[in-house]
Amino acid sequence: MTSKQHGLGRGLSSLMGSVPGADQLRKPVGYINKEIAGAHPASEADILRIPVDMIEANPFQPRVSFDQESLEELSNSIKTLGLIQPITVRRVSPSRYQIISGERRYRACRMAGMTMVPAYVRDTDDQGMLEMAIVENIQREDLDPVEVAMSYQRLMDECSLTQEQMADRVGKKRATVANTLRLLKLPVKVQHDLKVGLISSGHAKALLGLEDPHLQEQLCDMVITGGLSVRELEALVRKYRDGETVKIQKPSTASAQLPEQYNRLLSCMGRYFSKDISLRRDASGKGTMTVRFSSDEEMAGFLQVLEKSL
Repeated sequence: MTSKQHGLGRGLSSLMGSVPGADQLRKPVGYINKEIAGAHPASEADILRIPVDMIEANPFQPRVSFDQESLEELSNSIKTLGLIQPITVRRVSPSRYQIISGERRYRACRMAGMTMVPAYVRDTDDQGMLEMAIVENIQREDLDPVEVAMSYQRLMDECSLTQEQMADRVGKKRATVANTLRLLKLPVKVQHDLKVGLISSGHAKALLGLEDPHLQEQLCDMVITGGLSVRELEALVRKYRDGETVKIQKPSTASAQLPEQYNRLLSCMGRYFSKDISLRRDASGKGTMTVRFSSDEEMAGFLQVLEKSL
């Protein structure tokens, strides 16, 4: 007995047979001007294959760091499946292209050994490039909260945008943009702890309820060493604002203890710097180290020793 086919068993040719131009729709995306030298795309929808050596990084790139493990994972995926989403570039000379967006994908392509990278080519000036690069990164939601805030501020400063215009560019409410920008008012130490994930955005916003930078840093330390929730921190902030006396808790002996390797590191660093060096580490292994130096000579001496050991 012959079984009856159901659903999509007829195949695409049957389903698309009556569609005008179906043969063209079935064709895979192609690249025009494969020998890229001197060629211009017919439109912004065209994709060019550009030699990797003709592409340079985006000078307005808002991301300051790229996770090596994540890059390697993307590179392995590209080796298997190819680059699914082309990068976007602008032409700066007959033989040079500059990345507008997709620098992470470009780096992964190079790691994968690709000699040609598919790319959309856009015609834009420096301001347009800065705007597109920042907005694209923000929309992809792969920046940490401080990087997002710095990107907002940079776009507003260099493109003379108001908070309202900034919100329109990134598709956010003006209040959201304003609250994100406030993160830049926090002490550098607190911003760093937020960037590396020792505290959350909720913790950071709670600390903005205080004006004393030293107190903000102390409470930030309490969050890290004591594991305070956002609600617990908000309650402490309210007490301070209401004038109540709140005792700053010191890290417990257990949480303050460091593995031997960290103590050796502090001892080595102490040979080159006369100021105190602080190191904090939570139970998960995350932490921060702050090096204070008293002169350029101290830093130069340390750098000389470091370079000799590399």
